[in-house]
Amino acid sequence: MVSEQNRAGSPADSTVIITEMLAQVLESTPDQVARDVSVTGRGSLPSVFPVTELATASIGAVGLAVSDLIAAVEGHHPAVTVDRRLASMWFASSLRPDGWQPPPPWDAIAGDYEAADGWIRLHTNAPAHREAALRVLGVPADRDRVADAVTGWTQDALEEAVVAAGGCAAAMHTLTEWQQGEVGRRVAAEPLIGWTDTGSAHTDTDTGAVAPASSRSSFDATRPLAGIRVLDLTRVLAGPIATRSLALLGADVLRIDPPWWEEPGVIPDVMLGKRSARLDLRDEHARQRLLTLLADCDVLVHGYRPGALDSLGLDAATRLATRPGLIEVGLDAYGWTSEWTARRGFDSLVQMSAGIADAGMRHLQRDKPTPLPVQALDHATGYLMAAAAVRGITRRLTEGIGSRASLSLARTAHVLTGFGIVGPQDAIDAERTDDVNPAIEHTEWGPARRLVVPLRIDGVRTSAPIPARRLGSDRPEW
Repeated sequence: MVSEQNRAGSPADSTVIITEMLAQVLESTPDQVARDVSVTGRGSLPSVFPVTELATASIGAVGLAVSDLIAAVEGHHPAVTVDRRLASMWFASSLRPDGWQPPPPWDAIAGDYEAADGWIRLHTNAPAHREAALRVLGVPADRDRVADAVTGWTQDALEEAVVAAGGCAAAMHTLTEWQQGEVGRRVAAEPLIGWTDTGSAHTDTDTGAVAPASSRSSFDATRPLAGIRVLDLTRVLAGPIATRSLALLGADVLRIDPPWWEEPGVIPDVMLGKRSARLDLRDEHARQRLLTLLADCDVLVHGYRPGALDSLGLDAATRLATRPGLIEVGLDAYGWTSEWTARRGFDSLVQMSAGIADAGMRHLQRDKPTPLPVQALDHATGYLMAAAAVRGITRRLTEGIGSRASLSLARTAHVLTGFGIVGPQDAIDAERTDDVNPAIEHTEWGPARRLVVPLRIDGVRTSAPIPARRLGSDRPEW
């Protein structure tokens, strides 16, 4: 149950929260974490919950996972440092366009609406989701018409109707309502990162023949994921953040999308370091091509709801038979054990469901839902997914065992809200010239620069030679 105590009112309190968050991620003790990661910078994002602490801890988790990987190969743990100010800024956007602007991140209909008995959020960025909501409401794509139609529904009834129609919606509830409800209690009982062994990385237990290997031939501690192949089946936003993190550490990331999918508002930010191809997995030839890619990869990262890959003929048994020892990282919105496991969801929806937007409204005395200042659930979960992938790589290296890690936005929300309402903190300083890398990134949309990476691992170079590019720019091959 969330405490209403005021925390993080001083740098000392903030440090305690960061170490406690990392301890939850690592299933370790705060004392051990405090010895393993250093935090620099000052200030916090304006929020009633410890968002900057969540940013710092989740990025720090990636650094600690990489440090452990290097130690497994070379016998020493390089030091890990996170700049909390830069971490906060990366949770908004890392991209600084020069002379151009990315498309707006939200569809014109997406947003919060007042129903007959409370607030509801409609997520309509995907055309199919927008059409579902409009079909239920019986109105055209006009925001005023939508707002008027929503007033004729109760929030729960409209949420259920939109979800049943294949759309995305979330009624706003309080922290207590979420925590005492069946879904919230199920989510709280799940591990932050659920681990499952997927078996030996050997194809033949008699001869010890190793499953098809990636292009990795030797270990370079300066680029610890060089040669690691990552098959990216994720969409906005947590999954792409995870695979961007892996690319910055040297991984060969290939993202696969269907021919019709676009997410223009975020692609320039999250596609750094990756290649991208398109395959329609409803087609048998495309599925076979994906299986060929899977056979030669090391890590599969996906955001498919439970059962979705199975329906495409890519069930867990097929995936593991294709790539013994596979490291798989999966993302869900509302956890893996509740009745909402298969529900479509996004950061902004989970914030409404889990009481975050309501808590912001109440404690800041606003008259409408007040979410976090950034999509912190997406960003934090993305970094935790990257950390899980690296830990899976280390385990396969040291034990010869593949693994599956399961994470969810709602479980990350439970970590954030579990520290209660935080007290006032100093704001982070405004962006300075030296916060931005001077090197020009020649994206497909125009020149841009990136914020300095907030994570430092001694001896490790975090960079990506591939600039952000549009979806479908490459062939589906390693």
